[in-house]
Amino acid sequence: MGIPDPIKTQAVRKPHLRVRTKPAKLQLASKHRTSPVFTLYYAPHTCSLASHIALEDADAPYELKRIDFRASEQQSPGYVALNPEARLAPLDDPFAFAEIQAFNSYLCSTVHVAHAHRVRGSRWADDPASFADMKRKVPQSVGACYDLIESRLLKGPWVMGEVYTIADPYLFTVAQWLEDDGVDPARIPRVMEHRSAMLEMPNVKKAIAAEFAA
Repeated sequence: MGIPDPIKTQAVRKPHLRVRTKPAKLQLASKHRTSPVFTLYYAPHTCSLASHIALEDADAPYELKRIDFRASEQQSPGYVALNPEARLAPLDDPFAFAEIQAFNSYLCSTVHVAHAHRVRGSRWADDPASFADMKRKVPQSVGACYDLIESRLLKGPWVMGEVYTIADPYLFTVAQWLEDDGVDPARIPRVMEHRSAMLEMPNVKKAIAAEFAA
């Protein structure tokens, strides 16, 4: 089964909600995009891309502010005042809400954490030898996460099945890192098909281009 284009066939009721089949609501008035309401603090190659894509999907008015991780800008007093964690930052069907929350929670608390052991070991240990041990474990731990997503969690063609949801840009974003984490793409063909389909979406292309243009 081919993957439908959610931009042509579905619309977003609110930025974080499941999309609905109501094409008339997809195009918001252009004036809504002239006065930014949201500010997205982002850095390329980080999970902020999922939020960026969701803002585009929702046609929400926003502005971008890039955070320079190499210069530790996220540790600056001005940014910490906005976000003390110094990091980048309802459905009408209760059962669907629970499902999508469970999937996104898995990406956040398990997949993302396993990935972070490769690049941010200092969050969990102080001994450099521990960092090296964490990195060696990443292909196995992250690989096991994607095996579960591939075999049980990804319904197809989108994460939740026929309906495109906020889970799709989130999975797409973390899946950008899997090769660097040592996961063989050949073992997870459905995840890779999903990632390829997301890359073809205009809003995804626009979000990625904007992040790398700055």
